[in-house]
Amino acid sequence: MNKQATGDGTVGKALDVLDRVAAVGRPVRFTELLSDSVHPKATLYRLLQTLVSQGMLAYDEGQQTYSLGIRLVRLAHAAWRQSSIAPIARPFVRKLSEEVGETVHLAQLDGGQVLYVDKRNAINPIDMYSQAGKIGPGYCTGVGKALLAFLEPSELEEAIKKQSFYRYTPATLSSEAELRADLEEIRRQGVAFDREEHEPGIVCIAAPVLSSKGRPIGALSVTTSTTRKGLEELSKVQPVLLKTASEIAAAVEDWQFPA
Repeated sequence: MNKQATGDGTVGKALDVLDRVAAVGRPVRFTELLSDSVHPKATLYRLLQTLVSQGMLAYDEGQQTYSLGIRLVRLAHAAWRQSSIAPIARPFVRKLSEEVGETVHLAQLDGGQVLYVDKRNAINPIDMYSQAGKIGPGYCTGVGKALLAFLEPSELEEAIKKQSFYRYTPATLSSEAELRADLEEIRRQGVAFDREEHEPGIVCIAAPVLSSKGRPIGALSVTTSTTRKGLEELSKVQPVLLKTASEIAAAVEDWQFPA
C-alpha cells in the first residue's frame, strides 16, 4: 500500500484506516498497518481501538489481527438496499413500455414518500408530474400505495405518519382510514390503482417489486390518460406488469450481496 494523504479530521483518518485494512484483503497485524501508515503509532492505535469499539473493525486477540467488523457489513447491506434499482431494471422498464405502448414508472420508497428513479415515456407521451428524480406522495399514487401495502406493520405505521392527506383532486384519499382500506385491497389483488388521485385525468396500475422475503424494493406502474384508456382497459396489462415486476425482482436478487 502506498502512503496517501488522509481526509480532514478524525472521521477522515478513521476512514483511511478502514480503507487500509480492507485493501489488505485478510486479517492484518498492527505492525503491518504501522509500516505503511501516515499516522503516528499512538494515533493509529487510538483509531484502531475506536473502530473496534464501534464494531467497524474486529480484533482477534489470539492472532492479534484486525479485520472488517460486522457493523460495517450491516452498513454495506443497508446501503445496497437503499440504493437505486434503476440501472438493473432499465431494460425491463423499456421492454414493458414498448409492449403496452404507455408510460412506465419505476419508483422506490423514500421516507414514506416515493422517489421516481426511472421513467419510460409512451410513443405519444402525456404531460404529467412524475419525472425521474422527483418525489411524489405515497398515499395517492399507484407506485406509492403498491409500496406501502407490502411494508412490515411497524414500517407502515411510521410511513402513514408521514402522509399529508392533502386533497389534490376530488378522488384523492383524504384520511388514514381510506388509505388503510385501499392497502388491504391492494394486498389481496397484488396491484394498486391511481384513480385520478394525484392528477386529474391521469390513471395508472402499479405493482410492487418484492424481494424473495416479500419486502418491497420498488414499484412499477403503467400510466396513461383517461382520454386514452379507462381503468377497466388499463387493468388488462396486469399480467405483463406483474411478470415484469417479478423479472426485475429476480434480477435484483442476482445482483445483491451473497447471504
